[in-house]
Amino acid sequence: MRKALLALLLLLVIGLAVFFSVPRLVDQDLNRVLQPAPYPASQAASDLHARLFVADLHDDALLWQRDLLKRIDYGHTDLPRLLEGRVGLQVFSTVTKTPRGLNYERNSGDSDSVTLLVMAQRWPRATWTSLLQRALYQSEKLHQAAAASNGQLRVIRSRADLQRYLEDRQQQPLQLAGLLATEGLQPLEGQLENIDRLYDAGFRMTGLTHFFDNEIGGSAHGIDKGGLTAFGREVIPRLQQKHMLIDLAHASKPLIDDVLAISTQPLVVSHTGVAGTCPGPRNLTDQHLQQIAATGGIVGIGYWDGAICDPSVASIVKAIRYSADLIGVEHVALGSDFDGATSTPFDTTGLVQITQGLIDAGFSEADIAAIMGGNVRDLLLRTLPQD
Repeated sequence: MRKALLALLLLLVIGLAVFFSVPRLVDQDLNRVLQPAPYPASQAASDLHARLFVADLHDDALLWQRDLLKRIDYGHTDLPRLLEGRVGLQVFSTVTKTPRGLNYERNSGDSDSVTLLVMAQRWPRATWTSLLQRALYQSEKLHQAAAASNGQLRVIRSRADLQRYLEDRQQQPLQLAGLLATEGLQPLEGQLENIDRLYDAGFRMTGLTHFFDNEIGGSAHGIDKGGLTAFGREVIPRLQQKHMLIDLAHASKPLIDDVLAISTQPLVVSHTGVAGTCPGPRNLTDQHLQQIAATGGIVGIGYWDGAICDPSVASIVKAIRYSADLIGVEHVALGSDFDGATSTPFDTTGLVQITQGLIDAGFSEADIAAIMGGNVRDLLLRTLPQD
């Protein structure tokens, strides 16, 4: 009996060891870099890139069990690589739920793959059953990283925060501002007052849907793909009263239309493609590009195959050129979807290759500065809460 118990205990220990090692293996498998560093560029591109304020609108690094402050040899971002890539501001999104059998066309919200990941990564027990707690925990992770970063990482909550950061960065360029966002508003759990919980935790950008329809409205990848729900129509004005940017990435076309009809502030699409260069379920039509630009908003061009069809620098630049010609350079930005279970042509240290591509495509230095981050900076200085 004793031997049997010892054997059972050994099997349990082995099973737990395997279970807890799975998240890293999944992270490595899903967040691939198609071309490893180093990333060559001309001297002119390198010099220009070093002078730019670079901003990216979407990164899911907080989902994974990593130390954001330590450089790792897989995935797309960490603080050392972001600083090496000269990134000045990174939007960190929080993933709380993804359906099993995830696909681009049609997903039900009845299942969830994140729960097992959360358990395997030993997140607090409250996160096992609450999507709100998952979002709040990821916020804590970013704030804890900032507190331990010796000033190299700051979480931005207000215009005043951003202005101070920009002033300090003039003296010490190797700093990063982090802005918190949600990948869908299912963490509200159907309760309007949870907007305040997210706001108090530092969230300043909110995606409405992810890969499934939720209480707010329809996803481009959902079953019904509808517009705003009655609850969603309460949520939109409440978000805008609190100066939280609304992100239409992953939104169904009817949801985009409904939000455009009632929005009173600029709208963002944090990570997307455009149908004019790469047709796809969530890639923006010319009409939606023009309507989002008309709000004073911006569109972040992604780097993965679903956004640009061929994940290459040339395809990223092609989508940027198409968008800039249609709606103006001032409405175009970077929206990588780094660490979002995507394969990208480079990690964040390779952003100089986009600068090179924009030079080669004939963009002026002023236009490149706007696209690479100036537009995001300026939008946040206009729209974040004052204090």
